This record gives sequence, structure tokens and C-alpha cells, in this order.
Amino acid sequence: RDPGLFAQVKSSWTTRSGTASSDLVFVPKSGPVTARTLTLNPNGTTFLGLWQGNTPLARGRDYTVSGNQVTLTAAALTRLVGNRAYGVNATIQARFSCGVPWQVNVISDDTPVLSDANGSTSSYTVPTQFRGDVLATMEARYADGSNAGPANWTSYQQFNSAFTPGYADNTLGLTADFFNAVTDNAPVTLTFHFWSGATVTYHVTRSGTSVTGTTS
Repeated sequence: RDPGLFAQVKSSWTTRSGTASSDLVFVPKSGPVTARTLTLNPNGTTFLGLWQGNTPLARGRDYTVSGNQVTLTAAALTRLVGNRAYGVNATIQARFSCGVPWQVNVISDDTPVLSDANGSTSSYTVPTQFRGDVLATMEARYADGSNAGPANWTSYQQFNSAFTPGYADNTLGLTADFFNAVTDNAPVTLTFHFWSGATVTYHVTRSGTSVTGTTS
């Protein structure tokens, strides 16, 4: 289901591939565009440069290299994001002397916005404007700071088991399994962590089979 991952695995049967510290570069929807740096892991290969499709980016103008740090310049990012529409505006590759190129998506984003919602423990979704961002994980805690949810040994809950993003319909879903492990009438503070570094808090309270969610 993930062709990029399979290509990495298949390539590793016979050779090495280089990677980078992330495959996402976020540029704010508005405000100044600044340079962004990724750390390369050549993994025994040699870094050849950055490409957009079949077009090489210009070293020195579009990006600079210092040791294993590659920095995309503000000018290059401004060109890559274009009108800064939310989401992926460009995909570039870090190419190495062998193996599979490392793909990097250049994304325009703002802090996601969640809205109040009522629902049931069997089907509960939070109206969410992702605004180009990508969900990384979710924490759940009671008012006293203790952990809430099925993974009660940690505040971090399991992706797709306790929660799941719905990018196509602008929702964040909380599962029945999550609410089955939540104490009745005990408010839970959720902290959603996004790959841009943004965090957004939300509050849910289960009362029987009903759920109330608020942003404050």
C-alpha cells in the first residue's frame, strides 16, 4: 500500500539508499518565507543534489550544503510553493550515488482549526480545518494529568486505533475503543500534534453514550 516504502525495502536487498531527517518541509501560508534545513543520512552513499522532477535545483542558489546539512534557500522555497495554496505545492528529491531517491514534499500550512461538536461514543468526529498540515499523533489526559484512553500507560494514543484523521472530509475521528476506555463524566484534554510542529488542544467529555467536544 506504500510504494515508496516498498521501493526502499526492495532496493535494500542489493544496495544502500540515502535518507533525510524528514520528508516534509512546511512553509507558512502567509508571512516571510525563510530557509529550511534538513539533515542528510547518506548511509554510505554520496549526496548528488536536489531535483524537482527531471530538473536539477541549482546548488548555491536553490540550496546549500554544509557537511550533512542541506538548506533550501528562501528564494527556492518561494518559487516551489507558488501561490501557497494549502497542502503539497511541490515535491523534490534528494538523490544519492545509489539506491532510491528521498522524496520531500514542500507544503504550505497554517495552524489547524478544530470546532465544537456533539456526537456518540460509537461515531464521533471533530470538524477540522487541517489547513495543509498533517497529523502526527494525539495525547489524552484527565484534568489531574493522568493518562486517558486505551493506552493508559502513556498519554500518547494509538494511531487509527484510538483516533484517525479524515483529510478528505475535514474531520478527526475518535473511535469507540477510545471512549470505552474513558471514565464517564470525566473531561479529557486532547492534544493533537502535527508534523509542522503545531499543537492544538481539544476537550471531550463522555456521558453514557453521548460525547461533547469543545475547543475551550
